[in-house]
Formats: sequence, C-alpha cells, structure tokens
Amino acid sequence: MSNLEALIFDVDGTLADTERDGHRIAFNLAFKEYKLDWDWDVDLYGKLLAVTGGKERMNYFLDNFNQTFQKDETTQDLIIELHQAKTRHYTELLATGTIPLRPGVKRLIKDALDNDLRIAIATTTTPENVTALLEHALEPGSCDWFEVIAAGDIVPAKKPAPDIYTYALEKMKLPASACLAFEDSENGIRSSQGADLKTLITINDYTRDHDFSGAALVLSDLGEPGNSFTTISGDNHGFNYVNVEMLKVIHGS
Repeated sequence: MSNLEALIFDVDGTLADTERDGHRIAFNLAFKEYKLDWDWDVDLYGKLLAVTGGKERMNYFLDNFNQTFQKDETTQDLIIELHQAKTRHYTELLATGTIPLRPGVKRLIKDALDNDLRIAIATTTTPENVTALLEHALEPGSCDWFEVIAAGDIVPAKKPAPDIYTYALEKMKLPASACLAFEDSENGIRSSQGADLKTLITINDYTRDHDFSGAALVLSDLGEPGNSFTTISGDNHGFNYVNVEMLKVIHGS
C-alpha cells in the first residue's frame, strides 16, 4: 500500500453547498436576463442534478421537463450563451460572500498542507466557478494551493465517467492508491471509484438518498473540533472530525 500523498476534492456540494442557493439561482437569473420563462425551483433542480455539467443540464431540462420549447439549429448556441451568463451571475453571487465553505473544509485543507499533502480539484464545474469560490470563500490566492485544478470541459466525458479524476492523477503523476477523493453525490463516487480512488463522502440535502456503495466513509460533513460530524455509514475509527491523522487511518498508510 502506498503512503497517502494527496487529497482530491470535488467542488459543488463538497467544498460548499453551491447547488441550491448558488448555481440554481444563477441559472434563473440567466433565464430572466434572456427573457425566458424557465424557472428552476428547488425540487426541479434536484431532479436536474441527475445530469452533470450546466450545458448538459439545460439540454436535459428541455428534453424532459420543457418539451413545449421548440429546439432548432440555434438552440445549442443559446445554451452556450446562457451558460456564460449563468457563470457571470454565479461569480457575482460568490463575491457577496453568501456561499460559505462547508464545515471543516478550510481547516482540513490547511491541515493537509501543513502535513505536506498535495491537494487537487476534480470537478465538472467551470474553472471560473472554481476560482470564484476559492478566492471568495476560502482565501484570496488559495487557487495556488492546489497543484491541479481539473475542471469543466478539460475532458470530454463528465462525471460519472472517471476521466476528470484520471486526468488529475496523470497531471500529479500519482497512482490512485496514493490518494483519497472527496465527493458528495452518486455520480461523483461513480467517477472517483472508476478511477480506483478510495472515497470519503459528505452528503447534502440533494444527495442524502444517493447510493454510496463502496465509499470508505459517509458523513454529514467534515466536522469541527467541538462540533462533531454524524456518521452515516462506515467506520470513523473513533474520530469526531476529519483531519489528516484520521485520513491516514482510512487510507491505510
């Protein structure tokens, strides 16, 4: 067994609860900007999260929930423009500081760096979204802490395909056995496990009923000293919050 050398994080739902009160709101603002009558409420957005990627999600919406909209040869150009507008609205929301990191995220990242672990990101969201979240919710300049930020369309097949994790591992020149992945969804763990990564899950309101078979551990969040996580499944080895010591036990280092 390799020693634990790196942590690879998903972003949306894992680092921050960005979906319901971030991306969903930004999509609706983009639709309004383009004078479309589309509106994604909380329940509908939960259904749309079955598909990863914003452009892919809009196509899924039109094909399955808004079939009265007549798609034509201009539709894909419209979707690209809407996605660009949505990204702009999302980064503006982040700049207000209304989307904080989830419990324990900042502490664990700094603990990893203090213990000479390498960190990376593997996500289907755009690089612009990642940068905005890190700069506003983590710390200015924190993008430089991550050795690799694998994001967006950098690989053709999005999660649940393993490509984004495989890309991150190749860029870091590390085997999967030297890393742990952090995810929040069924599509996410299918992606990480497809790349042979041992995976820790922190659920959120949209993913609490997902199938996390094979996860090393499923938790409510990463926890903080004095504010323990709740263990959903797996062995927490007597720890109350996730730190590097705990991760080395889970990894088997």
